[in-house]
Amino acid sequence: MRAMKISTSLPAALAAVLLITACAPEEPPATSATAPTIKKAPTRHMAATADARASQAALDMLRRGGSAVDAAITAQMVLSLVEPQSSGIGGGGFLLHSTAAGRVDSYDGRETAPASATPEMFLGPNGRRRGWKDVALGGLAVGVPGVIRMLELAHKEHGKLPWPGLFQPAIDLAEQGFKVSPRLARSIAGTVDLKVDPATRAYFLDAKGNARKAGTVIRNPALAEVLRAVARDGADAFYSGAIARDIVAAVGGAVRNPGGMSLADLAAYKALKRPAVCRPYRVWLVCGMGPPSSGGITTLQMLGMLETFDLGAMTPFSAPALHLIAEAGRLAFADRNVYIADADVIPVPTAGLLNPSYLKRRAQAIDPARALQWAKPGMPGIGSAMNFAPDDQEKGLSTSHMSIVDGEGNAVSFTSSVERSFGARIMVRGFLLNNQLTDFAFTPVKKGAPVANAPAAGKRPRSSMSPTLVFDGAGRLVLSVGSPGGSRIIGYVVKTLVAALDWKLAIQDAVAAPHVVNRNGSTEIEYDTSLIASKAKLESMGHRVRLSRMVSGLQAVMRTPTGLVGGADPRREGIALGD
Repeated sequence: MRAMKISTSLPAALAAVLLITACAPEEPPATSATAPTIKKAPTRHMAATADARASQAALDMLRRGGSAVDAAITAQMVLSLVEPQSSGIGGGGFLLHSTAAGRVDSYDGRETAPASATPEMFLGPNGRRRGWKDVALGGLAVGVPGVIRMLELAHKEHGKLPWPGLFQPAIDLAEQGFKVSPRLARSIAGTVDLKVDPATRAYFLDAKGNARKAGTVIRNPALAEVLRAVARDGADAFYSGAIARDIVAAVGGAVRNPGGMSLADLAAYKALKRPAVCRPYRVWLVCGMGPPSSGGITTLQMLGMLETFDLGAMTPFSAPALHLIAEAGRLAFADRNVYIADADVIPVPTAGLLNPSYLKRRAQAIDPARALQWAKPGMPGIGSAMNFAPDDQEKGLSTSHMSIVDGEGNAVSFTSSVERSFGARIMVRGFLLNNQLTDFAFTPVKKGAPVANAPAAGKRPRSSMSPTLVFDGAGRLVLSVGSPGGSRIIGYVVKTLVAALDWKLAIQDAVAAPHVVNRNGSTEIEYDTSLIASKAKLESMGHRVRLSRMVSGLQAVMRTPTGLVGGADPRREGIALGD
């Protein structure tokens, strides 16, 4: 049995159980799905991204002998162009990487608050919090973008192909023009304040102010010029010089909510390599992203509570199973909303939150027959001085995820975002700036207690992005998965893991399966799906059930005995390609 080389902050007691015996789950018989499955499993490499053009560009890099990181960089540059409402070089992200030899690392490209940020930055003159929509537009909510610097760091450690060539597919597409996809067209048409910023208006709307329609060809020579500069001179071309000056000017000169970002803020930005957070789930090892993302810890907490129940013996997506998933989410989010923030600023009790004994005690609060109305946070081994108040969920939905496995068995799970659709609605040199600072808590103090996720200069806002990798006991990759969706991301990922690992669904079916989410409030089930049949039963168990439109964008690659199989979320426009 081979040891996993996990770079992690888990306590020794938990690290000792990372050596578990297992085998890769067998590929189950095909079941009905709302999207077609791949009939012949590729055996060499695969890329699953949110757009066919990005998946194809990534696959081309894999065919040239590129690594999973090489392919991810190429795909991200293409997504910056063809899916600008969701992610791009003006935003940030988290990348989880595993080598074929079994080493897992995570890369933090989360945006940082500029030096001008204060805990009270989202409060009005009366001292009360401003509305989310009031501050999400304009320069105030723009964090220092991190994705370019992060990808450069990952490439230095895991890239095989030369950096400049990874940008060429996006450069060519930007110069030659690309067709607006149906989803992008719907996003443009449904976003009224794209008219506020002159550059954004000119790019996404026609001369009459109408949204550009699906099939319209758009060229973006400005973005091509930026990508060419970064390809030639590295990330420094983005974080200093003319590009940086234009970012600062756009943030400070925003029509609404001008911000205080400076050239010094951009020059000081650092991408960070952090330990992954990992813990066993039944016969598998699951790894995710640690703080400032809450995704890894909260996902692992939910799984840690669920493993006390025999989900595999339950009917998939039955009311009793949905109840357990919802209750695990309720309890995990009670902890998340209090304790998780930027661990470089706030002492996050990661080891305590993932301690097996602690999770077993939390699971004892789950009554298989009756729902909790509201869960209190636990005490994961911290002192009374850590008296934080709970804060709100982030609202961002416009995020993108990709899962990639290369020919050598190295894997990437990479989630990136500009926060809400079209970010801050500010365009600079052909790319959009994020509004990620609205992921901070707007109220820094509640009932006399500080809020861990309050804004501060240089701090990274908490995220729910949940790039995830799963391994068997020999350290072999089983699954790469992740999703967009704001704080619902965690529920989307857990549902997919349970469906694929416990219920042995084919990965496409697991991705397409309907969602159930509880963030310590009402239990949300995906509207217009088979789960509606369980609504009355859940309500009889005490759940406050809400039907919600859950536009996830799960992308997954699973290793099976016959090779790699991809899963692309039919709720968006993604596709998995491989050979």
